Amino acid sequence: MRREPREYRTLDKDLSRVTHTERAVLHSARSFMRLGLGLIFIAATAYVGTGFFADQPALGILAASMAVAAYLAMSIGGNDVANALGPAVAAGAIGMTTGLLSVAVLEVLGAVIAGGGVTATLTEGLVGSTLGEGEATARMMLAALLAAGSWISLATWLGAPVSTTHSVVGAIAGAGMASFGLGAVNWPAMAMIAFGWIVSPLVAGLIAAGLMALLRWLVMDREDRLAAARMWMPIAVALTSAMLAGVAELAWHGTGLAANAVLVLVCALLGWVYTRRRIDRQLRGAGGGRLAMKQLLAVPLAASALVMGFAHGANDTSNVAAPLTIILDSLSAAGGDALRGRLVLLLGGLGIALGVLLFGRRLVHMVGSRITRLNAARALCVSLATAATVLAASLMGLPVSTTHVAVGGVFGVGFYREWRDRRLAASHAPLPDEERRRRHLVRRSYMRMILGAWLVTVPAAAALAAALVWIGGF
Repeated sequence: MRREPREYRTLDKDLSRVTHTERAVLHSARSFMRLGLGLIFIAATAYVGTGFFADQPALGILAASMAVAAYLAMSIGGNDVANALGPAVAAGAIGMTTGLLSVAVLEVLGAVIAGGGVTATLTEGLVGSTLGEGEATARMMLAALLAAGSWISLATWLGAPVSTTHSVVGAIAGAGMASFGLGAVNWPAMAMIAFGWIVSPLVAGLIAAGLMALLRWLVMDREDRLAAARMWMPIAVALTSAMLAGVAELAWHGTGLAANAVLVLVCALLGWVYTRRRIDRQLRGAGGGRLAMKQLLAVPLAASALVMGFAHGANDTSNVAAPLTIILDSLSAAGGDALRGRLVLLLGGLGIALGVLLFGRRLVHMVGSRITRLNAARALCVSLATAATVLAASLMGLPVSTTHVAVGGVFGVGFYREWRDRRLAASHAPLPDEERRRRHLVRRSYMRMILGAWLVTVPAAAALAAALVWIGGF
């Protein structure tokens, strides 16, 4: 066998090194490109916002508030996209890029269509009715925006799925107390919001566990899984489509009950037909072979992820829209109007969507794979439970934490699996203590870490906002 000259082999190695260097440069350039696009969006938001609201006094405060609001919206998108896509990507039901693009679109729609109720709760209920007009209120809310955005960005960098709602509410309360005293916070409204934070993850966990039990009974424990999936999966997608259409109509204040019912039925029928045909194609392609459960559940799981994106946009856009609305109202003697409210919601939705696309990859795997292992069936139950809980809260105007709710759903599925496994094992023989601990499917260390992050977020954001007010002269 003829050997190549030594100089040829050296040349090949040098070319390989150059290729690796080029790849490293391209990878670094993509990071700088994402950062650059984010900075362009922040600058464009400040410029367009001051131009549109040119009649407002204190344009400097307004420009800074617009820029910080855009930054906060992108931080929320980068941190909270794990709630919508974590389970679906972990189960392999949807690709990362496709999922990010689809969820980004649904985030904007959820913000514009259904984001007004929760924004009104934070704007008018938490501090809005206790504050006056003028630059002092605007400066206070600017400090709250800066504090919340800084805390969320730190959490995203550390890989901790903290609550953006907790961050914003804590920052508003801290800045309000530092500027105007304890009376600036509407404490009954604060208690109602905190009660929602406690109840919502419990509700999501119970719903997720119930859905898991129902799915096992209807599909997974059947002798003929394929036939059961062919019957029930189209119904699941139909119900999911109907839920999204119904919530959108209720939030948008549709034309009437009859028209709303027709839209809901049409969406449900389209979802049923598409899923049934998709499963039939999969069965024909398998040629009588066995299909994996994640293939059969791919469409329902992807649909639930999209509904979750809509729900997140409807609820968490208020974290940006509420402080910005208070700033605009405090600087304008004429008060707010419907068009301005829609524009603020659109700004929040676009910022969150851009944050999803630019910075959302880091946390997607956190919720879906590090708390308890999620296959397609368990991920479907988590996503549906989270979407239903957040959409219900949005209709009631209650600002809940989507991170809180999503992780509650994951815990619910994990604890249900523990209970079921222990019950099956106990039916044969009692388990030793060591074996019972080994069967813990919910990782207690991550549960403690996340609970700790939740407990520290509100006081940390409040303290940071108060420090900005005292030290920065806001």
